[in-house]
Amino acid sequence: MAFLNLFDFSLKINGFPIDEAKTYLKKIQAENEADFTKHLEARKKAILNYHLKHNGFYQAFTKNANTDDWNSLPVITKKDLQQPLSNRLSKGFSIRNVHIHKTSGSSGNPFIFAKDKFCHALTWSVAQEKYSWHNINMPTSKEARFYGIPLSKLAYYKTRLKDTLANRFRFSVFDLSNAEFEKNLKIFKTTPFEYINGYTNSIVQFAKFLHKQDIILKDICPTLKLCIVTSEMLFEEDRALLESQFNIPVINEYGAAELGIIALETPQKQWLINNEDLFVEILDNNNHILPYGQQGRVVITSLFNKAHPFIRYDLGDIASLSKSSTLIKPILKNLTGRTNDLVKLPSGKTAAGLTFYYVTKTIIEDSGNVKEFVIEQTQKDTFKISYVSNKTLSKDNVNNIKGAIDKYLEPNLNIVFERKDKLQREKSGKLKQFKSLL
Repeated sequence: MAFLNLFDFSLKINGFPIDEAKTYLKKIQAENEADFTKHLEARKKAILNYHLKHNGFYQAFTKNANTDDWNSLPVITKKDLQQPLSNRLSKGFSIRNVHIHKTSGSSGNPFIFAKDKFCHALTWSVAQEKYSWHNINMPTSKEARFYGIPLSKLAYYKTRLKDTLANRFRFSVFDLSNAEFEKNLKIFKTTPFEYINGYTNSIVQFAKFLHKQDIILKDICPTLKLCIVTSEMLFEEDRALLESQFNIPVINEYGAAELGIIALETPQKQWLINNEDLFVEILDNNNHILPYGQQGRVVITSLFNKAHPFIRYDLGDIASLSKSSTLIKPILKNLTGRTNDLVKLPSGKTAAGLTFYYVTKTIIEDSGNVKEFVIEQTQKDTFKISYVSNKTLSKDNVNNIKGAIDKYLEPNLNIVFERKDKLQREKSGKLKQFKSLL
């Protein structure tokens, strides 16, 4: 119970109305379908009118738009927001009375953003409630966090303090060596972690290490209940590996720093969209809403952020909603990557970058030699595969990879292989699996 007080108290003393936010969240969740539909439209209208009245940036942005028609509102991109934060704050807000954070930059367009204090408290309330589906109490359940960590001394210790307040221990993802994993293992043996949370690729590498050592993580850390992976693609064979080596359920989280949790898998493995404080749309390239089941751009409205407008905000992701979705229960069907992660081939064909990655991954990992790899498109017909391994890929491995690429994408592509001691990660610690340099 001490951590519950510490966690919520740390928000309260900084002026975040966590109790008020939790009460309001329960009110939203108690709405029946008719009331929810009615109140969603009211919330959309309220946040739109607020920013049209109080936000100079948004007033200018919508100058030539029909603001009486939601579907004709312009879509905000990350590039639109790459200007001083002071230009984008609503009247009455300054850096002294908002929560300030920055995006990871994984889209290639990082920027600083703000949330008003009620909005930030509501984001935390939503996260706590959704984690409770899996018997995780965020304030009291000890978290093993696989994320990046700042390397400068002041930021490093500030992050460690935040982690202590939030009842979590952070494992750095910048060192995925066996020696570092041995250290991680010792911490798991002596710490009553209840759940693992972090970047998919790093957690998968830890599971591969455990597999080689013939270790089941729950055997040495029996308090473990759950593994939550986020930020990077979770392939089904990786989920199977994690569940096998950890001996706990593995669920997918889809989130963004500027919005919080967008979707979280339920115990029944439904990827349920957060519609309590967000409104999620899937749009085509002409900003038209797509029917359930069709794949398009993920565009999201933060329904309660008065400090900074995120209205029809394009995250840069490609996804689709399940055909069984409803307004009160939207379900994420799949998340296939980013709009800037497309492979453009000499024939004119376009494919998702993760298609290329998946085809290669299937063959590379059969050898058990390659630890991890990334793919870069350097020219329209040329791709570089950088990989970390115990030994250089064999001629058969190389030929099998090239054959699969011929089959699933198209023939006559140039594939360059480069073995490395370590792969370059982003500042956040994420590993960008496919990158087009075109």
